[in-house]
Amino acid sequence: MSLISVNNLTFGYDGNLNNVFENVSFNIDTDWKLGLIGRNGKGKTTFLKLLLEKYEYRGTISKSVEFDYFPFEVKNKDKITIEIVNEIAPNVEDWEIIKELNLLNTDAEILYRNFYLLSGGEQIKVLLISLFLKGNNFLLIDEPTNHLDLETRNNLVEYLKKKKGFIVVSHDRNFLDKVVDHIISINNTNIDIQKGNFSSWQENKNAQDNFELIQNEKLQKDINRLGVSARNTSDWSNKIEKTKYNHSGSKEMIDRGYVGHQSAKMMKRSKIIEQRIEKAIDEKSNLLNNMDRNDPLKITPIESKKNPLIIADNFQVKYDNKLIFNRVSFEVNNGDRIAIVGKNGIGKSSILKLIIGNEIKHDGSIKIANDLKISYVSQSTENLKGKLKDLARESRIDESVFKSMLSKMGVSNSEFNKDIQEMSEGQKKKVLIAKSISESAHLYIWDEPLNYIDILTRIQIEEAILKYKPTIIFVEHDDTFIQKVATKVVNLK
Repeated sequence: MSLISVNNLTFGYDGNLNNVFENVSFNIDTDWKLGLIGRNGKGKTTFLKLLLEKYEYRGTISKSVEFDYFPFEVKNKDKITIEIVNEIAPNVEDWEIIKELNLLNTDAEILYRNFYLLSGGEQIKVLLISLFLKGNNFLLIDEPTNHLDLETRNNLVEYLKKKKGFIVVSHDRNFLDKVVDHIISINNTNIDIQKGNFSSWQENKNAQDNFELIQNEKLQKDINRLGVSARNTSDWSNKIEKTKYNHSGSKEMIDRGYVGHQSAKMMKRSKIIEQRIEKAIDEKSNLLNNMDRNDPLKITPIESKKNPLIIADNFQVKYDNKLIFNRVSFEVNNGDRIAIVGKNGIGKSSILKLIIGNEIKHDGSIKIANDLKISYVSQSTENLKGKLKDLARESRIDESVFKSMLSKMGVSNSEFNKDIQEMSEGQKKKVLIAKSISESAHLYIWDEPLNYIDILTRIQIEEAILKYKPTIIFVEHDDTFIQKVATKVVNLK
């Protein structure tokens, strides 16, 4: 066991007015399994790169272990996989490699194939075991679960439960709950570390937010009450001060010393109250700084007069004239929220593309009601480009509603004038979702909408779906999201 010590870490990108981190200090035990969480754009990947000394910063980071970053860049993917493993972990025996693969329920046969021929999930497994086999290193694992099917995610969960000494960035709540023993959260004003998993962190966060809301309300009442008292005291002081002077023309003597003493006393009391107001305002300003806005999103579905909207009967998709999953039958009725699940590459996205009008070879029948207005969120963001206002105009949606949804999902106004291609992957996915929920539709088709999306936004999307009850067919690997949202599950095998 040793410590990673971060002291007074300060970093900001050139040209940005505000620093990403300001005088951040904390210690990490190298035996901990930490989940790194925070809104998109808060600096999770930036923080990992600072640990790797990719950027210049102020402050100090001291450590007795080496950092390794995942995803690891493989420069020559034509090589046999075991050669790549040996390059990353040169002093490891073959039996150790096979043992690690067994922990991931993966056949050692993949070691003797070209790396580029492995599936995305297989490549992730190979690179992770290689990095863990190196020894004397602390892994920085950046979003390993994106695009992974549920089975592969579960394999990864069981593997990481047996390991220690890493930080993992993930927005999958179920994954974090099962894997980590500490949470490191990047907040609006600080970085906080708590013992426990995501659920225990969220419970503590909610309690802290509620406490601060109550304190904030009390302090606001104190400020208002003290403000009234200060004004009254000042008015009394001024009135007493005026009585030092006789404006009535009377020859009666005035004890200006006594009156002056009373006036000074009232003025002093007024100053004390003002100081108490300032202190209360200072205390109030230190509250709520780390409370994330959780403004509700809005969806405007249209109920179709036709029901059911879709009927699939003994349906199968073909790739190169080969049927790739067992026959399925299902109906989509108004108000249904259908999750399509199955292994990567089994044809989930193909079903969605067929519904939106693409030519997909298939067997069996799938009937789709005429004149359905469909809103589609694609898995890929590569076609996004230009300004948000142009996308809104092309999509015939209200620009102000579109930008309002993005703002509620944590995209700052400063991002609105960027070319969308310059945004992070998480922000691009939010653009696709904001566009979709700004459209009125009979049917929403979402293909892996939550990749790269932070946890708070996932919760906002869940709550909006449960409130407005759109008819939706979606592919997603976030098990928590599926359990909360889906009314039906179509399992491809």
